[in-house]
Amino acid sequence: MNPVLCGLAVNPALPFELVDRLVSVADADVAECLTDRAGLGRAQAVVLASRFVENAVPLVYEGLLSAADVDPVVWPHAALALLDTGSGDPEWARLFAADPDVERRRKLAECRGLPPDVVEMLAVDLDVCVVAELALWASADLAVRLARHPHAEVRRAVAANEATPPEVLAMLITGEGLPAAERCLVCEREETPFVHDPQCGRLDCDLPAGASCTGLHESTTLETVQLALENPATPPDAVVRFADHPSAPVRCRVAVRPGLPPEVWARLAGDPVPCVRACLAGNPAIGEDLMRALEADHGHDVRHRLAHNPRVPLDALSRLAGAVKTGSALLPRIAAASPAEVEELARSSYPAVRALLAMRRDLPDGIRDALAEDPDVRVVRSVAPHPGLSEAQLRGMVVRHGVQVMSKVAANPDAPPGLLEDLATRVPPVRSALREIARHRNATGAALVACLEDGRARLSAAGHPALGPSVLVGLLADEDDRVVEAAAANPSLPVDVMRELVPDPGGA
Repeated sequence: MNPVLCGLAVNPALPFELVDRLVSVADADVAECLTDRAGLGRAQAVVLASRFVENAVPLVYEGLLSAADVDPVVWPHAALALLDTGSGDPEWARLFAADPDVERRRKLAECRGLPPDVVEMLAVDLDVCVVAELALWASADLAVRLARHPHAEVRRAVAANEATPPEVLAMLITGEGLPAAERCLVCEREETPFVHDPQCGRLDCDLPAGASCTGLHESTTLETVQLALENPATPPDAVVRFADHPSAPVRCRVAVRPGLPPEVWARLAGDPVPCVRACLAGNPAIGEDLMRALEADHGHDVRHRLAHNPRVPLDALSRLAGAVKTGSALLPRIAAASPAEVEELARSSYPAVRALLAMRRDLPDGIRDALAEDPDVRVVRSVAPHPGLSEAQLRGMVVRHGVQVMSKVAANPDAPPGLLEDLATRVPPVRSALREIARHRNATGAALVACLEDGRARLSAAGHPALGPSVLVGLLADEDDRVVEAAAANPSLPVDVMRELVPDPGGA
C-alpha cells in the first residue's frame, strides 16, 4: 500500500485534474480509497470501475454508476447492486434468477421491487439459502406462503420478517396450524441424531456450534422461536407462552417485550438466571413498582440495566448512581428529565447524581455554571465539555483540579486557542489532553506540534488543517504509515506538493 497516494485519494483539496491522474495510475488500495472520495465525478467512477471491477459495487451505492454504465454480464455484482437500489433493468433480474451461481441468486433475493415472475422463480429455487433470503424480505402474502415451506431454514427466515402477519408468527413459534417441517440444514448434511461439536475441526463444515437435529430440527426450531420473539409483530398472547421456557435466551427475549401482562413480568423478576432479570430491568414497559424491586437485585448486570432504563424512577436512579458504574454515556432517564427534574437533580446531595446530570449538554446557563463550580471533581469532569463555558471558567477548573480535568477541558468545543496551546505545552504533558487537542477545531499550529509527541495524538494532529504546511510535508516521511496517510489527506497540504506526489501516467 502507498500511504501517500491513499491519503491524497481522499484529500478534499486535491485538484480535479490530479484526481483524474490518480484514477489512471491507482493500484487496488488507492482505487478503494478513491471510491470513498467525496465529489468523485461520474466519468472518473466509470474509469475506476473499469480498472478495478471490485469497486463498481460501492460506486453504485454512491450513486456514481447507472444502468447505462453497467453490463450485467461483465459486472454482475454492480448490476445486482443497481437492482438493489431500484435502478437496474428488470430484465437483469430475470437473467440472475436463472444464474447458475447460487450466490448471485441469493443476492438477487435481497432486492426489493423485483418483477412478480422473478419472485416466483426465487420462491421455488432449488437452493434453500435463496428461498430463505427471499423470505427475510418477502411481502406479507408471500411470507404466509413461505411459512408453510417444508424446510425449517425458510420458516426461520419468515419468523424474522416484520412483514409476516401476527397470526402466522404465532403459528411459527407454537407449531399450531402448520404442517411440521420436513428437513433442516443439519439433517440434510448429517445422519441424525446429530449434535454439532463446538470444537469441530472439519474445514468443510459451516454448521453453527451446537446445531442439532434428532429428526425434529431442534436447533433451527429454537432459533425460529427466538427470532419470532424478537419480531415486534408477534402477538403478546403467543409470547407469554414462552415465559417459562427451559432456555434462558428464550426467556430473555420474552423479558424485553412490551405489552405483556404484569404477572408475567413479575414471574420473570424471580427468574433464577440473572441475565433474564437484567433484560427485564432494561424494559421500559415494566411498572415502577417492579423497577424498585429490581433496584435491590444484585445479580450480574441487573442494576446496571435498570440504571439505563429510560423510565426508571429518578429516586431509584439516584440511589443507583453511587452504587453502579453507569459508564460515560448520558443515561436516557437523565436526558429525558423535565426542567423541574433537572433543577431537582442539580440540588442532589449525591455527587454521583450531579455528575450524571452534568453529562447533559443542554443545561440552563445557571445550572451549568453552578456545576462548573462544584467541589466534587467527578461533577466538574462531567460538565467541563459543556458548550457555553467561558475561558475563565475552564481555566478555573484547571486551577482547582489540575490534571484530573485537563482532558475534559480540552474537549470543550468552545475552548479557545490560547487555552488549548497552554494545555498542550504543559510540562510534563497530559497525554489524554493532547489527544483531545489534536482533534479540536480551535487547536493552533503550535498546539498541534506539541501533540505530535504523543503516539496516539500524532495521528489526529497529522490530519488537522491548522497544522503548518512545512510540518505536514515532514510527516510524509513518518515511520507510521497511518500518520503519512493522514498528512497526505490533510487539505492544508500545498497543491504544488500534491502535484509532485501524484505520478504522471505519461511518464509511468
